[in-house]
Amino acid sequence: MYLDKIIAIVSFTIPSIITGLIAYFFFLKHTSVEEKRIKISLLKENKKHSLPQKLQAYERMTLFLERMNPSKLLIRVTSVNNDKNAYIVSVVNTIEQELEHNLTQQIYVSDECWNVIIAAKNATIHLINMVANDATINTAEELREAIIKKVIEKGAPSSAALIFVKNEVKDLL
Repeated sequence: MYLDKIIAIVSFTIPSIITGLIAYFFFLKHTSVEEKRIKISLLKENKKHSLPQKLQAYERMTLFLERMNPSKLLIRVTSVNNDKNAYIVSVVNTIEQELEHNLTQQIYVSDECWNVIIAAKNATIHLINMVANDATINTAEELREAIIKKVIEKGAPSSAALIFVKNEVKDLL
């Protein structure tokens, strides 16, 4: 009789424990899946709000690269007194100011993209200084013509960076 009661208690307890464990693991799995779904939903929502800012940053960097292109830059920046050295300083300062104006955009673009943009800026300044070191160039007007010829021959350093930016935007979309 005592053994019958123990067997009866065990026969009711074991299915209850099994059912409880199944329910526990089911709810554990369910809450895990639900938590992941909520995280994905929040990431999508954040991405939806941050995408316009990222695109705007890429637009601004595209504009910077276009404005830094020597053929366009030299049209905008003119020499007041035709002094070659003053013109070099003016052109380089214009490039640096353009970059400073867009420094905050680096938080929205990838590090690789930012490095490509900085390299294009440095290459453009190097191109200007290299052409300016030519002893046959004496005036700002001659310097402008020589830089434009060099850009026509070799291409603008900002062109490769512009292609990189466009490809990165395509990947983003």
